Amino acid sequence: MISKKNFEKKYEYGFSKPNNYEFRSKKGLTEETVREISKMKEEPEWMLNFRLNALKIFKSKNLPTWGGDLSKIDFDDIYYYLKPTKGKSRTWEDLPKGIKETYDKIGIPESEKAILGGVKAQYESEVVYGSLLKDLSDKGVIFTDTDSALKKYPELFKKYFATIVPPLDNKFAALNSAVWSGGSFLYIPKGVKVELPLQTYFRINSSKMGQFERTLIIADEGSQVVYAEGCSSPMYSEDSLHSAVVEIVVLKGARVRYITVQNWFNDVYNLVTKRAVAYEDSVMEWIDGNLGSKVTMKYPSVYLMGERAHGEILSIALASNGQHQDVGAKVIHVAPNTSSIINSKSICLNGGRTTYRGMVKVNKNASGCKIRVNCDALILDQDSRTDTYPHMEIDNKHTMLSHEASVSKLNSNQIYYLMSRGLSEEEAGSVIVSGFIEPILKELPVEHAVELNRLIELEMEGKVG
Repeated sequence: MISKKNFEKKYEYGFSKPNNYEFRSKKGLTEETVREISKMKEEPEWMLNFRLNALKIFKSKNLPTWGGDLSKIDFDDIYYYLKPTKGKSRTWEDLPKGIKETYDKIGIPESEKAILGGVKAQYESEVVYGSLLKDLSDKGVIFTDTDSALKKYPELFKKYFATIVPPLDNKFAALNSAVWSGGSFLYIPKGVKVELPLQTYFRINSSKMGQFERTLIIADEGSQVVYAEGCSSPMYSEDSLHSAVVEIVVLKGARVRYITVQNWFNDVYNLVTKRAVAYEDSVMEWIDGNLGSKVTMKYPSVYLMGERAHGEILSIALASNGQHQDVGAKVIHVAPNTSSIINSKSICLNGGRTTYRGMVKVNKNASGCKIRVNCDALILDQDSRTDTYPHMEIDNKHTMLSHEASVSKLNSNQIYYLMSRGLSEEEAGSVIVSGFIEPILKELPVEHAVELNRLIELEMEGKVG
């Protein structure tokens, strides 16, 4: 078993940098704080009113009583807005020293040069750096931070903002709506296919910090894009809160792949609402890697609104000591002849807990739908726990649906066989785990697959043998 002390030594993103921040709000969520955020951002009046209404909704809703234990979140002991710099930098060299050293250590500048078509870097509450290849901007691709999009593209922004995830949706969507800051705004014009991935990296640096980015992606008809996000935080003894909202619109014939490799330290509550709507002949893919955090509650969803739309949600979750990964997927078949695949893999060890929570719904008029759901859990010791809560509402009898679920332990016969071929017991266990998650890894770009596999191996080290 890996001790907490040893894991902290291995968690390479657990460092923090001292910074002279431009502004830090008072702790606690009040109307004054919300007004202060809106004023500092010089927002239009409609956005201030939107925030204030969301604040009322947040206060009126109770914490969810299902899922992870959220009872220890102290909303009065959180900083809701922290502005790290005066503005956004155009080069990494222009960033303040502490922020630049953080991203240098994580390796984002090298990734930008090697494999990315554009990158955004968010530090605390604000996007501090942004870039986009010139040939993409020449084609009309818009890739900016959400705060800038509100001012630069007001009509496009207002047309879609909060239409997929409104404040009334849930308590944490309301919280995000009240204090949102940063995030990515991405628009892909008709027929444009973005060949290189676009990426945003989110970093929490301070303790008792709340990060509430808002991401909005619009893929116009016939367009195509791969968007990736990464997340990390330092090691603190005090809890932080990450509560994001992601809204994606996939118009006729478009294709969006959204990749997440989450690697928060285990003092972060990660409570995220991610939802997409897919129209005629479009494809929406969520690929989700969930490691770290204290509690994660995240259920990427797709609403299939047009005929022949297809949705896929592929996820891997790993929970170790003191962690609860309550994750899953939702697919709503609104239109006929739509299809979906949910493939969920989870691993729990060292007393960790994983939960799959899924929902599939087929509306009454959605005939000819095809659905495949597969949930597999791997438990590595007797102290760990996994649960599966599938929910299905099929209101049209002309539906093809398959559902498979399995819970297993490391197979002693497989370990014995691999050891007979010269592997150590620990190496044999790692090979079996790698095979278990391979269906998810093969869907990731090479650099993300390598990172995710390395993080899982790090957590596994010393567990078998």
